[in-house]
Amino acid sequence: MGGDKYVCTLSPELLQRAKDEINEDPDRREADIEHIRDWLRHQPHINARMDDWTILRFLRGCKFSLERTKEKLDMFYTCKSLCPEWYKNRDPQDKKLRSILELGMVMPLPRSGKDQRITVLARPGLRDPNTTSMDDMVKAVLMTLDVMQDQDETLGILGFQLCLDASGLTFSHAAQMTPPVMKKFATILQDGYPMRPKGLNYINTPEAFNTVFNIFKSFMKEKMKRRVHIHGSDMESLYKEVPRDILPVEYGGTNGTVEEIKNYWLQRLDARRDWLLEDEKFCVDESKRPGKAKTSADLFGIEGSFRKLNVD
Repeated sequence: MGGDKYVCTLSPELLQRAKDEINEDPDRREADIEHIRDWLRHQPHINARMDDWTILRFLRGCKFSLERTKEKLDMFYTCKSLCPEWYKNRDPQDKKLRSILELGMVMPLPRSGKDQRITVLARPGLRDPNTTSMDDMVKAVLMTLDVMQDQDETLGILGFQLCLDASGLTFSHAAQMTPPVMKKFATILQDGYPMRPKGLNYINTPEAFNTVFNIFKSFMKEKMKRRVHIHGSDMESLYKEVPRDILPVEYGGTNGTVEEIKNYWLQRLDARRDWLLEDEKFCVDESKRPGKAKTSADLFGIEGSFRKLNVD
């Protein structure tokens, strides 16, 4: 978004939606950002990005509740520290990581139509589970999501929907998608990220998919479960949730080819290489946390997770 000061690029229509749906008051926006920034300065354990835009993204993701924003920011930076396998060495030009990014396993699709929410196409079955791990995949996914969040202002207002193409998923993939990994991924996305998922659509679901999905679903919040649509191989059913004109030609749409979209995102990641590398330093130092330090078991432990995850 450039610079440390926030400059609004939203249309009047989107500004109104921000007011109606997430309690954004342009007259109070600057004061709210400053309130959170001041709070961050007084957290000895958090080294956070302090620019207006980063703070505003979290405020929007929490509907401008100052307390929820503080909780989410703490959670976000804590997750980053406790998951170095996902947040360290995020160089898009690293040879191994590059080979995974070049598969195009996760791609936000270009906008189509007026002010459409972002649709993210995911194709986890493309990787070879014999030569790559879940950690490799999640790192590539989170890098892309982080760049998408940072460069698209409408995301915090309109939210996004996921279209997951499960074709190619095998029991070898499923074996790597263990409950602890899925719990960790679900916790980070739901409790750490200020995104607003509006729909989860699954297509081309083979038998192996059900095994994985049932684990993941057990860690989903109730409102997320209500937004799940499993279409199988019925593309007409998908088009009711994800308009055709948003999808690439390979999926019966008119919105460019998978190859074009994949190359666009490779370029975006390359352009943000310095930002991604710098991002490692923004995390928490548990030795400086007031009170009790947090551990992976506190955040991602499976025991008691069903009770915890149902709290909004």
